[in-house]
Amino acid sequence: MKVFYATQFVLPLPQGHRFPMHKYSRLKERVAGELPQIEMGQADAATDGELALVHSPAYVKAIMDGSLPEAAQREIGFPWSEAMGERARRSVGATVQASRCALAGDGVAANIAGGTHHAYAHKGGGFCVFNDAAVAARLMQAEHGRTSRSPLRVAIIDLDVHQGNGTAHIFAGDDSVFTLSLHGEKNFPFRKEPSDLDVPLPDGCRDDAYLQALEQALQTLEERFDAGFVIYLAGADAHEGDRLGRLKLSDDGMEARDRRVFDWAWQRRLPLAMVMAGGYGHDIDATVQVQMNSYKVALEYFARWEKASGHANATPPAPRERHGDA
Repeated sequence: MKVFYATQFVLPLPQGHRFPMHKYSRLKERVAGELPQIEMGQADAATDGELALVHSPAYVKAIMDGSLPEAAQREIGFPWSEAMGERARRSVGATVQASRCALAGDGVAANIAGGTHHAYAHKGGGFCVFNDAAVAARLMQAEHGRTSRSPLRVAIIDLDVHQGNGTAHIFAGDDSVFTLSLHGEKNFPFRKEPSDLDVPLPDGCRDDAYLQALEQALQTLEERFDAGFVIYLAGADAHEGDRLGRLKLSDDGMEARDRRVFDWAWQRRLPLAMVMAGGYGHDIDATVQVQMNSYKVALEYFARWEKASGHANATPPAPRERHGDA
């Protein structure tokens, strides 16, 4: 299984800044050291043309040349630096590369970061500069269209605890992409955008209620949308130990969440790209452990796909027969 990273690009943040930049390098070290089945690869930078599939050229230029107004920097939550622009490009590039690998026959691949779902076409927000899932979805659709007459229909399953407002806005009215968000009802962003399916959850929501809501959401997704590819935002911030999450999922609940998403995708033989999205634990090692568990579940999915295909990079296995609206 292939996983892409850009941890060598570290933002020069002020002392006491609440964004846990170091969690990415910790996760990379643990994945590389404990999961030998995973092949780590350095992310390429997304090009201006790739970013322009989603983002306005003026916004991309402002990020890259440092002309981004201070108010826009405050909305993102990072002071501008050259590293900010380069890291944002690489984060998008990692999700693009993971998506290509998944669609080429691997079945699943991942970005050690990504999930920057608060970025709109024309602006960033909430620690998100460019929207990696949106760019990857658009680019995979364009590349798929070169070899197939049927459009690639992408389901973005966003289980970060914060609603994916930027992604929802980008794909509003686009019936080729389905945006699903389970999130804290009272949490950031305080002005939410309508996704294709929003599932707001109360503060303190625990495992059983969350998993029941997820099950119903996946059923509704199945009824309303015939997906060909999944981008999964496996946010760790629904965990009970998160500083910003306000939900109360246990370690077991988080793992059951991941397992349900991967099982749902496997039942439909859908290639899947996983990105890590948010995670702001009081103990950052607890956040990294939640993410490690996500990788262990992803590896099980990869093994299923590889076995069914005969070998990695083979033609994807045929979807299981589906019934009714599915």
